[in-house]
Amino acid sequence: MSGRVDDHSALMDRIYRHQRYIYDITRKYYLFGRDRMIRELNLKPGDRLVEIGCGTARNLVKIARRYPEARLYGLDASHEMLKSAAQTVARAGLSDRITLAHGYAENLSPAMFGETEPFEACLFSYSLSMIPDWRGAINAASHNLAAGGHIHIVDFGDLTGLGGLARAMMMGWLHLFHVAPREELLARLEHEPGAALRLLPGRYAFLLSTGTLSV
Repeated sequence: MSGRVDDHSALMDRIYRHQRYIYDITRKYYLFGRDRMIRELNLKPGDRLVEIGCGTARNLVKIARRYPEARLYGLDASHEMLKSAAQTVARAGLSDRITLAHGYAENLSPAMFGETEPFEACLFSYSLSMIPDWRGAINAASHNLAAGGHIHIVDFGDLTGLGGLARAMMMGWLHLFHVAPREELLARLEHEPGAALRLLPGRYAFLLSTGTLSV
């Protein structure tokens, strides 16, 4: 297990060593639904949110500004992306409210951040499609969720509404970046009782807010 995840961390570093400088500029054109999810988090004062696969910390900074009394944490498998994340957080003057850590989603725990209390919210923003053990990641998030807390997911759907050619082109593009839409997860979520699931046009992406989720 450790060899596999270490290999994944090295892969992420190779991909983002240079891309991290242009990541936010380029991804805004096809990572849809992120800001909508942030608006719908409804964090209360004192709530603790962890973003799993936080990347450049773009989302965390936006969340911090929208929910100024929340405590935020960011986990990522790429040392390179965390360099950008630390710079982003520092420039925003939010180092006292956003704590970053290197680690793997399936190993999530408050102890990674020097904490003991569980999280009121766990956020996956276009990260499950890049996490090899995405089932383990969801189960770890559920295990570390406070009573009454929520898991929030925004990620690629199955893209079946785009048409055959457009879907094939998009899937090919995503493959270049080792992104694999979790079609089986979406199929499961569409039959999950009580899950607040929303699909974007063309089934391009989905948004989910739910309590503990076992996969």
